Amino acid sequence: IRRPPRSTPKPSSAASDVYKRQVEEGLAIAEELFQILNKRGDGIGLAANQVGIDAQVAVVNVREPLVLINPKYIKKENEIMYGEGCLSFPGHAVRTKRYRDIIISTEQSESDWYFTGAEENSDGKSGWDKGNMKQDQELRLLEAVCVQHEIDHLNGILYLDHLKSHESLRKITDETETDTEDEEVSAKETTS
Repeated sequence: IRRPPRSTPKPSSAASDVYKRQVEEGLAIAEELFQILNKRGDGIGLAANQVGIDAQVAVVNVREPLVLINPKYIKKENEIMYGEGCLSFPGHAVRTKRYRDIIISTEQSESDWYFTGAEENSDGKSGWDKGNMKQDQELRLLEAVCVQHEIDHLNGILYLDHLKSHESLRKITDETETDTEDEEVSAKETTS
């Protein structure tokens, strides 16, 4: 799912210096975002503009820490509905249209990044393995949705913008929130 860091072709030294500076600044902002996220302890993603930083940088921490510097969609497939929360609107949730499979590019990586919540083939796996595969699938889907949520923030889109006229913001309780295909998902897990 993750690709190795970019091995930058040798453009002019001036262009190379600008690129390096952009990535270094992005990584410094990402470090600050991770510190804020860790201090809060109640989210899995954060965009720079959520905390007053004017930069196209976001972080996601579902399966592992991810830094998104100037992320752009390459492809979105397999539309789903997903229950999400947002640190900008604590204690509330919205069902949003998202995509199970996305491919994005980032400033700091030459390779595209692929995120998917698709099921893996479980043929020949034991019950224990199948349970772990299901948990991994749920985390991969959550990660794909969180990446989309943070890219929305960077593009000035709030999850409230996904509401249709007949829908409303739902209050999250300590109980679980119904999600895609009536699966139960912890409200805290979907907050970014």
